[in-house]
Amino acid sequence: MSKANKVGLGQLRQKVEIVNIDTQVQYLKGVGPKLGEALRKRGVSTVGDLLSWFPRAYEDRRAARSISTLEPGQIVSFLARIVQVRSLNLGRSHRKIYEVVVADGSGRVSCKYFRVPYKGYFERFQPHQEVRVSGKAQLYRGRLELHHPDIVLVGENEEQEDELIPLYTETEGLRPGKLRRIIGAAIDKVILHPEKPESQIDETLPQWILQKYNLIPRKEALKLIHQPPPHSGNEYIEFKAPAQKRIIFEEFFWLELHLASVRAGVKQEAAPAFSKKQSYVDRLLSQLPFQLTGAQQRAFFDIASDLQRPHPMHRLVQGDVGSGKTMVALMSAVYAVENGYQVALMVPTEILAEQHFKNAQKFLKSLGIKVGLLTGQLKLSEHRQVCEQLASGEIQICVGTHALIQKEVDFKNLGLVIVDEQHRFGVAQRQELKAKGASHFLVMTATPIPRTLAMTVYGDLDVSIIDELPPGRQPILTRKAFENKRPKVMAFVRDQLKAGRQAYVVYPLVEESDKMDLKNAVTEYENLQAEFPEYRLGLLHGKMKPAEKEAVMREFRDGNIDMLVATTVIEVGVDVPNANIMVIEHAERFGLSQLHQLRGRVGRGQHKSYCVLLLGYAVSEDGTKRAEIMEQSTDGFKIAEADLEMRGPGEFLGTRQSGLPGFKMANLVRDVKILQDARQAAFALIQKDPQLTQPEHEKVRQDLELTRTAIIG
Repeated sequence: MSKANKVGLGQLRQKVEIVNIDTQVQYLKGVGPKLGEALRKRGVSTVGDLLSWFPRAYEDRRAARSISTLEPGQIVSFLARIVQVRSLNLGRSHRKIYEVVVADGSGRVSCKYFRVPYKGYFERFQPHQEVRVSGKAQLYRGRLELHHPDIVLVGENEEQEDELIPLYTETEGLRPGKLRRIIGAAIDKVILHPEKPESQIDETLPQWILQKYNLIPRKEALKLIHQPPPHSGNEYIEFKAPAQKRIIFEEFFWLELHLASVRAGVKQEAAPAFSKKQSYVDRLLSQLPFQLTGAQQRAFFDIASDLQRPHPMHRLVQGDVGSGKTMVALMSAVYAVENGYQVALMVPTEILAEQHFKNAQKFLKSLGIKVGLLTGQLKLSEHRQVCEQLASGEIQICVGTHALIQKEVDFKNLGLVIVDEQHRFGVAQRQELKAKGASHFLVMTATPIPRTLAMTVYGDLDVSIIDELPPGRQPILTRKAFENKRPKVMAFVRDQLKAGRQAYVVYPLVEESDKMDLKNAVTEYENLQAEFPEYRLGLLHGKMKPAEKEAVMREFRDGNIDMLVATTVIEVGVDVPNANIMVIEHAERFGLSQLHQLRGRVGRGQHKSYCVLLLGYAVSEDGTKRAEIMEQSTDGFKIAEADLEMRGPGEFLGTRQSGLPGFKMANLVRDVKILQDARQAAFALIQKDPQLTQPEHEKVRQDLELTRTAIIG
């Protein structure tokens, strides 16, 4: 090797020895290129990423347990020997359940896995091997089991037996003990013994926030999260330790600071103030065959008050299924028209757009207001005509889908944007519509949002809640039933059809699938035709053309179809008062909010209504629990709280669609008090320094830009 090459290698080694949070993780002691690549696949590229890979749980090895002492709900750790390792086919599908049965002197327990942690995970285990099992004990059909526990061969475990051990997400080729040693090396280089001042971990929060909310420094928190101090225990297991509180606070703080800055910016913008005259609204209300509920009146009062101020309205109206949000939206729309502005009402589906369009035409015809419909399925000539009428101002209220945000769509004087089922649209799509000239922005959702989630996803919006149902809405009796009770369920459906009512039967799939052993709408439609030959059946699913779907729905609405066999395409907006019974097959495959939305399609007329949740044979504990919650409550807000708790915020709304960043440690259900503190701190900071221009907030402003990038993309 030449002298020059030796010098070059020496310089490289010297450079790599100075480790900071931006150093590539492969250069950390004990890693190397191969393991570095495996870590990169997990999103861990730098030493900073490694320190931010937080434990998902902690295992207390000081509390020795035996299998016979396990109780449901406990997070446990115990030594045992492997009795059996096997995989089980799930019905006719290709899905498998993996089972590792372990035993000690006191008994045996099954460890089940519904997915493989990584390739080769189960091949490591053989009967008679000694292992340590760590996880949560739970009851499943009356038997105690552990689902997806950590199982480590005792020979692989080099930790002291009396420690509190952090548990990380399993990674192929990286044993838990080795990962802890690598993180320990990072802590040593970056936190305990940084080579240069610039390689230290910077504090990200202002001192006054640290002091007011009793938060420890970030550097100290990062160390203690990965290396809990001796004699610590339950506070770490329950995520209540000071180190965890600091990181949880910080994760919430950056999101709330973004929302606070957006809200402050909106409050500073100028917008035309509407007059207090509401003759169009009065005329609309005078022709209604019903009285508004108090909640509807309060919601419209909030909206009208916003529109009378010289700043943009950004308001969310939440209302349960059937609470009357559509009428509040129409009142807001005619108020805008009376003030000389056009209105855009954007909805997620063709069927819902057409239904809103027809309702608006029916109620607004006597007011002389021109209503238009713009969807992707219009003929080119029809599309062009609507665009011309929008540009000229002839169309005053336009109902549409994503077609409203196309470049060729221009409004003459767009003043109000109303978005229905807001969580189904991305942030960028909403902004595109607002950029077409709207000053005021109204969000409507029939998916009740728990208070904790509203503080995060909708923290930049003012909120109105319609928490009353119109008089005359029938309570819906909900019952779960297992597959063996299906004949009785269908006999009950037949009784309702004989009485002149109509029924929905909903399936999770359109067609048969090799991957899932579930009933599907197309096959079961044929079976139900044979089972109910004397009745007229219709089929509705998402793969049908829009014109076909509309034709089927029209026939069902007009009473020409007795039983509608469908997928979740009916989840939003379909209104058939004579339909009083819904059967949801494989109800365990649906989330709580989705079940609640589906159930809301019945109970819209004068007849007693029913919802039957048919559960399949292989039903998880969560699937059964969701059905029981549905039996116990028809309150959408209570159901939403339970749904959030069971599924987490990412699944509840869809992380990308909601604009909610993925939290690494924070939990919206468990950490609501910390969320409230973080929100208070963020809004106080923006009030104190709206543009974050003060020198002490320079680092905060930089980190906020990173948060905005993560949220908006």
